Amino acid sequence: MKILVDCDAMPRPLKEALCKAAGREKITAVFVAAQAPRLPESAFLQAIGAGKAFDGADDWIVEHLEPGDLVITADIPLADRAIARNAAVLNTRGEFFTPANIKNAMAMRGLLDELRVAGEVTGGPAPFSDRQRIHFINALNRFLQRRK
Repeated sequence: MKILVDCDAMPRPLKEALCKAAGREKITAVFVAAQAPRLPESAFLQAIGAGKAFDGADDWIVEHLEPGDLVITADIPLADRAIARNAAVLNTRGEFFTPANIKNAMAMRGLLDELRVAGEVTGGPAPFSDRQRIHFINALNRFLQRRK
């Protein structure tokens, strides 16, 4: 099992938590972004620059994941693709996407996109909070403990 991280929009506190968890659990964590992200030196961390192609990082992750891998992403279409390949998917809020909830998340994303285009919804998500960081770390740790 490895952890594949969609790193383009990953909050720094989560990136740091993932680096620590990979070393502690001795699991390879692959951080994928348009340009290879800077990471601490570790035998368990790998940085991949997937290029500037639209969805390049997403495509790289899907091509290199194996069933049972853990994908970390806030990107709902990537989560859908990863679930279809039998990966576990954790979002940056510490919630798991599953076959039971991913289609609803895709539909909600589509609806919000339509509302934004129509000018009904403006602005973006709330700023990342310390509470979200704690929730994410707890969910990650529970997942890693269950896999042992």
